[in-house]
Amino acid sequence: MKQFISLKPSLILATALFAAGPALAQSANWTGAYIGAEIGGANLKASFLGLSANNDDVIGGIIAGYDYDLGTFVIGAGADIDFTDNNFSAGTAALNRLWRLKLRGGYKIGNGLLYATGGYANAYIDTGVGSDGGYFIGGGYEHQIMPNFSVGGEVLYHDFNSFNNSGVDIEVISYQIRAAYRF
Repeated sequence: MKQFISLKPSLILATALFAAGPALAQSANWTGAYIGAEIGGANLKASFLGLSANNDDVIGGIIAGYDYDLGTFVIGAGADIDFTDNNFSAGTAALNRLWRLKLRGGYKIGNGLLYATGGYANAYIDTGVGSDGGYFIGGGYEHQIMPNFSVGGEVLYHDFNSFNNSGVDIEVISYQIRAAYRF
């Protein structure tokens, strides 16, 4: 009798898992538009004639885009704009804005998406320096915690060679957490 009683919970669990198997095997559908926010840190590095300086500061902004679910893989396009006040010391030029036009592609892992991304980036530095374009590459992971809400993290490397033809090379590494409402 004791053996039957100890088998009963195992049989119930096995039956529940067998019945739920197809539901557990399904992954999230990533097709659709999204809008959200991101916040984190950014390392700004400026190099000129072999000398360099860097600084870390907070960065955050707005994200928007569209993903298309291909089954096992997801492709998408998006735009981000981030704001910061990242400078080397008081009164020096500061990185104020960083926006990106991006493409991304990734592999679905259950309700998650492991992806690589890259595209065009534009940085604005105040005190008359202006803005200049460059490129960025990176990657991230995003997880749908509800059908219409996802959270994740992303790390991006930005490169702006000879910013505004000044001879100063600017690099930015951003690392952010992000949340999005998906339509």
